[in-house]
Amino acid sequence: MNSNKYLTPKEIVAELDKYIIGQGDAKRNVAIALRNRWRRMNVKSEMQSEIVPNNILMIGATGVGKTEIARRLAKIANAPFTKVEASKFTEVGYVGRDVESMVRDLVEQSVNMVKSEKKEEVKLRAEQIVEDIILDALIPPMRTNGVSKSTSEENSDAEPKSEQELNERTRERFREKIRNGELEDRKIDINVQKPAGSGIGMIGGGAMDESSMINLQEMIGNMMPKKSKKRKVTIAEARKILIDEESQKLIDMDEVKETAIRRAENTGIIFIDEIDKIAKSGGQKSGADVSREGVQRDLLPIVEGSAINTKYGIIKSDHILFIAAGAFHVAKPSDLIPELQGRFPIRVELENLTKDDFFHILMEPKNALTKQYMALLESEEVELTFQEDALDEIAQTAFDINAEVENIGARRLHTVMSRLLNEFLFDVPDKIGPNAKIVITRELVKEKLSGLVKNKDLSEFIL
Repeated sequence: MNSNKYLTPKEIVAELDKYIIGQGDAKRNVAIALRNRWRRMNVKSEMQSEIVPNNILMIGATGVGKTEIARRLAKIANAPFTKVEASKFTEVGYVGRDVESMVRDLVEQSVNMVKSEKKEEVKLRAEQIVEDIILDALIPPMRTNGVSKSTSEENSDAEPKSEQELNERTRERFREKIRNGELEDRKIDINVQKPAGSGIGMIGGGAMDESSMINLQEMIGNMMPKKSKKRKVTIAEARKILIDEESQKLIDMDEVKETAIRRAENTGIIFIDEIDKIAKSGGQKSGADVSREGVQRDLLPIVEGSAINTKYGIIKSDHILFIAAGAFHVAKPSDLIPELQGRFPIRVELENLTKDDFFHILMEPKNALTKQYMALLESEEVELTFQEDALDEIAQTAFDINAEVENIGARRLHTVMSRLLNEFLFDVPDKIGPNAKIVITRELVKEKLSGLVKNKDLSEFIL
């Protein structure tokens, strides 16, 4: 593996800073965890298999950036990533999703990633094949009957040859038109393969979860003969459908599965949200607490490292990085069973967002809400700008509402911004036409959001 492909911890934190404000401690820990993966892969001795990732437990209120840190980390690493909610799982033997399904989801993500990469590799070849299929649908090639030339060449050869040449010239002319995009709206007939298993009802029941049912459905579909049907579509649509079909034929699915499982095993990240919901709160145990403890015990072998059977093959979870997160308002991390606590050695407490954090969230990230609204109105040729003191007022309002009602972190900004810009978004383009300029000032913010903090009935702001 080339170290140039992998960022240093400092560079990883710098990348995360582009999208997430604050939470330096959490960023440092996930950056170290990611870099340690590259370090492990470059260990030459048998020690490589002994080095396991240090799983992370993030503790913080909703909307402080727990999920976003994990999601951005996976994008930086170009690693398979899946997010699950611990509260959705049920103990083995009960109806519902079992904990192994999260590993199956991870493998599915990994297969899709590898498949996309392989399709990109064969795209050029697939495009050439598709071009010929479209051309054949427009101008079928002339069939040669294989009749040998007669001795009287002047009589027998001249006419068939001219017809053949005419057909070839017409085909080349149309090939140029296809390449130049002149025939995109022309309709043609193409044969499209029916998806495997179409027409088979959903099979399952008992303790099977949804993904297991779909896998069984797919297996039965694959055992049945492939069927195709004729469709009349435009050349533009035909190109999309056929490129996907031809790319699928060109890639080696066995190689895709093998690569995907290896990638999921060595670089996969599983984010378990709401882990506090399966912790028992207080000393007394109710029936629900016993069930939650069962889910925790089911999690143990997977987080520790075990072999899980998936439709693509067996995957070992020993080197998958697990990041768990929870608000822990009612329960405490110590309420998790001791064995599970030990599987998450790194604990990070994320801080609640301050008014200054809100201000920076509106200003700095690449995907800042202000930039999103600017882009939305720019599509209607309307220029939207925010004065700095206006952003300061928005940040203060969001902070005050969080303090007054439920603290939902940065998500509060979505509600406040929606309320602030609601009228403008409605008036464009009927009342506010193209080339107009909208400037958001502190006075305007106060006018639109006046009395919100003072008003105790803030039900519309509770998401």
